[in-house]
Amino acid sequence: MKKYLSAIAIFFLFNSVFSQNKMIVFQTDFGLKDGAVSAMKGVAMTVDPSLQLFDITHEIPAYNIWEAAYRLNQTVSYWPSGTVFVSVVDPGVGTNRKSVVLKTSAGHFIVTPDNGTLTLIAQSEGIDAVREIDETINRRKGSEQSYTFHGRDVYAYTAARLASGAIMFEQVGKLLPQTVEQIQYQKATTDGKKIKGNIPAHDVQYGNIWTNIPSEMMSRLDIKAGDLLNVIIYNKGKRAFIGVLPYRTTFGDVQEGKPLAYLNSLLQLSFAINQNNFAETFNIKSGSDWSVEIGLNKKAGK
Repeated sequence: MKKYLSAIAIFFLFNSVFSQNKMIVFQTDFGLKDGAVSAMKGVAMTVDPSLQLFDITHEIPAYNIWEAAYRLNQTVSYWPSGTVFVSVVDPGVGTNRKSVVLKTSAGHFIVTPDNGTLTLIAQSEGIDAVREIDETINRRKGSEQSYTFHGRDVYAYTAARLASGAIMFEQVGKLLPQTVEQIQYQKATTDGKKIKGNIPAHDVQYGNIWTNIPSEMMSRLDIKAGDLLNVIIYNKGKRAFIGVLPYRTTFGDVQEGKPLAYLNSLLQLSFAINQNNFAETFNIKSGSDWSVEIGLNKKAGK
């Protein structure tokens, strides 16, 4: 009987420790002009030099929690289960916002302030559990009087301990309710023969406008390549753009300098100008305050 119980204990210990895979992926709004990102990685490597460290981006616009939420959601699912992510866009650093680790239903771990950053990933992957970081245990020694760099002192340190197996998820801190702070935005919905959605982000290099409207929602309304779309973009409920765009499969299907609608790499409806910048041309931005409405134009789409 004792051997049986010991085997069970070893099994659970093995699965708790090795559910993490020694990989940490970082995201911040720090930029790379100073040593902040390097300091975070140094803390992680001090915990365990065998860790593998990667980046999503450190160019999130300053204080832009929404974009942090979007870039996490854009990226996390492509990484193996057990990967630990650190996301630090934290305008409330040092205040009473909670520092947490979210374990998604897909087995990813997100170390971050609970300030809205988890809005989208919690919806797309689901919440397995949320724990508040116990800073009496999971904080870099000697940093107790530092209140403005939790990314280094709390998040990178906790992530490294978790990713390396130095602690189990249960040792992060107390279990919280299975909810996180949510940023309100327009989810993709159908309204009769129209589709409403959000503009969560730009393709920043080219100025293309990405929406959260999935291809399957377009198909349900029998919208297909070759059609014309009536497009209205809103900022805080006020019209910012209105136009008729051809729905095409790729940029070269329209003349250079002409706008189009297409599906991006996430198979979501997007808007672009062939070899030009849609966002700059029409002064369109992104975020929770930006929404879009589309419908099929009755004219022939050829």
